[in-house]
Amino acid sequence: MTAVKRSRRQVRLSRALGIALTPKAVKHFEKRPYPPGEHGRARRRTESDYAVRLREKQRLRAQYMLREKQIARAYEEARKDSGLTGEALVEILESRLDAVVLRAGFARTILQARQAVGHRHILVDGKIVDRPSFRVKPGQTIQVKPKSQTMTPFQVAAAGAHRDVLPAVPGYLDVQLEKLSATLTRRPKRAEVPVTCEVQLVVEYYAR
Repeated sequence: MTAVKRSRRQVRLSRALGIALTPKAVKHFEKRPYPPGEHGRARRRTESDYAVRLREKQRLRAQYMLREKQIARAYEEARKDSGLTGEALVEILESRLDAVVLRAGFARTILQARQAVGHRHILVDGKIVDRPSFRVKPGQTIQVKPKSQTMTPFQVAAAGAHRDVLPAVPGYLDVQLEKLSATLTRRPKRAEVPVTCEVQLVVEYYAR
């Protein structure tokens, strides 16, 4: 899929789900804050409980750009956690290496973060990790590989250029942006995670 097609798809998905998934989608979404298609402007009919839960699940999935199998697997793992399933689910997703790269400000979108990991630009505790789904543990430090830090995209990131579109750095990350280094200091808490989703409805969707 070309970058242009991917961008258009993300804009359409943003409008369908009612959230801006990328910085580029924000301006399009502001102009047309209703679902795509000829009936997009029409008032929504009363939705069933299932439809509401499904949309929240799709929202969560889209913000992390996960396949259905991936988010279902994360739910199953969260269900076995001793705490609240919804809290555990968000913690699992937010501890993914691609999510940490994005929150640290090393990339502008989750897709860029995933590409940075997949192209072997990211170190975890000094070792290359090229799996976006890798779970970063509290105390671990991620860093852009020194050789990669001279590349334009990472120089732009180190200058703080992505801060205009990204949320503030969450409290569970200690980021040294100029060094393109970040440490996960503790487990993420749902209230700190900048995702738009009623997580309890996602839990109810899978528990049905």
